[in-house]
Amino acid sequence: MKNFPFLSSSQTLLLFRIILPLFFVAHAVTRIANETIERFAGFLSNKGFFVTTVMVWGITLYEIIGDIALAFGYYTKYLSLGFILMLIMGNVIIHYENGWWVGEHGAGGMEYSCALILGLVVIAATKNEKRILINNQ
Repeated sequence: MKNFPFLSSSQTLLLFRIILPLFFVAHAVTRIANETIERFAGFLSNKGFFVTTVMVWGITLYEIIGDIALAFGYYTKYLSLGFILMLIMGNVIIHYENGWWVGEHGAGGMEYSCALILGLVVIAATKNEKRILINNQ
């Protein structure tokens, strides 16, 4: 019997590549469902950006379409890089002024985004396996 986590390294990395993008998809779908695109666009406009509604829709669609492709193993290095750049910009524009802590110890800080960046680096550095690995040790 295998020991915890009962998966091989390849299976664990595949699971990680499938699950991590769901965080971005959930974020984008929530933005659409809660109709906060215009609010986010207004925030970016106050920061000096222009064509912000188009920008926010672009970010939202990238989060949905890009993460579906990432989860299926397509263009993992390029998509990961795009998400990393997006997260860095989010940290600079939004989260930095709120400090490091996201939740309990703060409000809207950078820690979660930095954890996602690290996860995306792992995905980008991993050999791309498009097939599901069942019996691979």
